[in-house]
Amino acid sequence: MKKPTIKDIAARAGVSTACVSMILNRKNLSRFSEETIANVYRASQEYGYTPRSQQFHKNPKKLILIICPSVMNPYYATLVQGMEQEAWLRGYMTLIFTTYWDTKAESEALKLAEEPFIAGVIFAMFPQQPPQAEEIAHRIPMVTVGDRNISIQIDTVDINNFEAGRMIAMHLISLGHKHIAYISTTLTADHSSRVNRCRGLQDEYQNSCPSGSVTILSEDVSSDKERNVVDVEQKVGYSLALRCLEEAPQVTAIVAINDMVAYGVRQALIDAGKKIPDDISLCGFDNIYPSRFHGIELTTIEHSIVERGRNSVRLLAEKLNGLSDAWTSQAITRVEYQSRLIVGNTTGIARESAPIPPDSPKQPVPPAPDGND
Repeated sequence: MKKPTIKDIAARAGVSTACVSMILNRKNLSRFSEETIANVYRASQEYGYTPRSQQFHKNPKKLILIICPSVMNPYYATLVQGMEQEAWLRGYMTLIFTTYWDTKAESEALKLAEEPFIAGVIFAMFPQQPPQAEEIAHRIPMVTVGDRNISIQIDTVDINNFEAGRMIAMHLISLGHKHIAYISTTLTADHSSRVNRCRGLQDEYQNSCPSGSVTILSEDVSSDKERNVVDVEQKVGYSLALRCLEEAPQVTAIVAINDMVAYGVRQALIDAGKKIPDDISLCGFDNIYPSRFHGIELTTIEHSIVERGRNSVRLLAEKLNGLSDAWTSQAITRVEYQSRLIVGNTTGIARESAPIPPDSPKQPVPPAPDGND
């Protein structure tokens, strides 16, 4: 049988050979309609045609682009390692692009994603620019590790951060903590997990402990600071914990946005002469591996980091192995992992609360991201 050529693909799809070449090599795709792109891919699949740019020892391209905001926080390092474990088993290589929560860097990463040597993309976080990511996901297989309470037209491996916040609140309420503080790095709608954890705390306290309060303290961190200060999360936790002690003496428990921030809070409490949990209880989120070290043993939320990383690659591999369907199906796959409370040595029965000062800090929570419960 005659070997198929680009002319055969063009004739079957009813377009020019130049059009076929650009689409199959993912160049200038914005010039073509979704219908034209789908027709070209369908024709190439029918003929079993693979463009030269995708041929490497007769196998399709095998490089996955991972877009990640940080390499310092063990949460992201562990998540990416889970991705690479699965990628290695499936014969894929990985390329990591670190954005440090910089939207310009994320845009550059998405431009890189359209290069012919990239097979697919995984976001290690919810994209900061969902419309741009969704638009590119129409052309390139893409998966994001996201949040159940956020709506996005990209296949997603989820956790429910709102429910995770409620779990922490229920635990603290059961221990008699009426007044707690929530401490976070930049708390805006661009950081949906941080907002949803906060809202989960607030919701549970409003329903189960209406006489209680959730004091919110956050510090904005620029992308430059994220990039240049390796221990920025611990520093934020440290400074906000000292502020909490001074401005909100009624607080008997502090909930940090993640375990890394919680470590900074822990050091500040120790330096201030406070005993954990006798004077103040402390919680985090994510259950990163240092949180189990002797002497830390943090109360936190287990988020199945390694398995979620591995599952994101499995989901992407399914899209890559069935590429013709990816261009025609409108279905979005969501895989949700259940959060689990890990009770460590940092939470205990609440001490008697001090009176609430009239100038106790009250910081508004950003508007809920789209799709929030």
